[in-house]
Amino acid sequence: MHETTGHVWIAGAGPGDPGLVTVAAAAAIAAADVILYDALASPALLRGARPGAEVVYVGKRSARHALPQEAINALLVHHARAGRRVVRLKGGDPFVFGRGSEEALACRAAGVPFTIVSGVTSAIGGPAYAGIPVTHRGVASNFLVITGNDAGGDEGAAVDWAFAARADTLLILMGVSTLAQNMERLQAAGKPPATPAACVRWGTRADQSIVRGTVASIADAAKSAGLTSPVVTVVGEVAALADELRWFGGSGEGPLAGRSIVVTRARAQASELGARFEALGALVIEAPVIATHPRTTGLPLDHDISSRWDWVVFTSANGVEAFFDQLASARKDTRSLGTTQVACIGSATAEALARHGIFPDFVPSKATSDVLAAEMDRVRGARILLGVSALTDDRLFQALRARGGLVEQIALYDTVCEPLDEERRREVLEADAVVFSSASTARNLHEALGELALRPSTKLISIGAQTSLAVREAFGRLDAEAATPSLEALVEAAANALTPEGAHE
Repeated sequence: MHETTGHVWIAGAGPGDPGLVTVAAAAAIAAADVILYDALASPALLRGARPGAEVVYVGKRSARHALPQEAINALLVHHARAGRRVVRLKGGDPFVFGRGSEEALACRAAGVPFTIVSGVTSAIGGPAYAGIPVTHRGVASNFLVITGNDAGGDEGAAVDWAFAARADTLLILMGVSTLAQNMERLQAAGKPPATPAACVRWGTRADQSIVRGTVASIADAAKSAGLTSPVVTVVGEVAALADELRWFGGSGEGPLAGRSIVVTRARAQASELGARFEALGALVIEAPVIATHPRTTGLPLDHDISSRWDWVVFTSANGVEAFFDQLASARKDTRSLGTTQVACIGSATAEALARHGIFPDFVPSKATSDVLAAEMDRVRGARILLGVSALTDDRLFQALRARGGLVEQIALYDTVCEPLDEERRREVLEADAVVFSSASTARNLHEALGELALRPSTKLISIGAQTSLAVREAFGRLDAEAATPSLEALVEAAANALTPEGAHE
């Protein structure tokens, strides 16, 4: 047996709605050093990963496998033996056709300790969001869950169809391509052709869709609707309750319902912007093409800040966090600012300062570097610190110097390009809109897509002038720009671009 301080959590992510993740799974994600996640696990759950955690896509979809199962097993063992805390994040429940037991057996064989974290299975969660209970008094007192993929062989030998036909509620996971065959087998085994049936695609997500029919008609109905995986098929009288128990709108509610919007911000920052779009009914695709890494050194902190600078100027929330991280590392706090005044470029940066108990002395009337440099008071002769990204140009630096400021620009954090996995690239290419919150997100998305091209119908929306320039340079066009450089205005611009009458009143 190998000595190890690592551990593996094989955790269910639930059927799609990130709100259905368990407390135990969320805690495991927050503590993980490495996260291996599936295509069916909501990327929104990765917002809970700690900074620096390694996030690896190992998704398996029909005919598209990022990694074979044996390679996934080997990765789990490798990272755990290296002493890491590893989360294997799987859609639904890991022990319901999730191959979690195979991964657990691989850990046991390698002497790696593991924990199983159950999740809400799509077999129950998906139908529930479609208004279909799997049991109902007087209608269904039992249910059977099978996989449609294994049932789709030439003889369907993996399923006892006579037994399946007797179930009050039959739940078929996957198997869209074999739906017609399986319905024929059910009828041949004695299931009445008029038995209600329903297909629920992406159950619990904003883009959930439902197709209704009977055992005799559901396959044709699903084909006509163009349903593709992932789908849960429900066969039984409970499927007829969908109209009466419908409570979740899915693709039918909200001004942006049925629309998919790509958010390109860094994973740690995507939450607020994504939540704004989700509130309007959109399906948010998180494609974080940038990541920020605070620098641990760089600020000269031998003395109190007030003895070196008259102004500290922040141009981003990331700069604020990196600045205070370095203060804390030097065992200093806000008292070190003394009489030093603080300026910031806009409301989001001001909010970041407020979280540290600092209320800025100056915020420009418009959140741009040019306006900040033009409007800031008492610049001539003032000693000014600019805390910025390593990629920041020197325009603000030069503008403040031109006004007589004694400016020192220090890189507090690095902004790096993050690659996109195959599944995220596919979703980006099929999206209705992409929103860009910085010039870096435009350049990095273009790099991440490589030779792949966005659809001409995909709307490209920018947060401000500098970002707009980068979007045009990267993609050759721009569809909309936010009225002001704020998240609220960015959402408004996207809503107006996607709905002729706009999504807001």
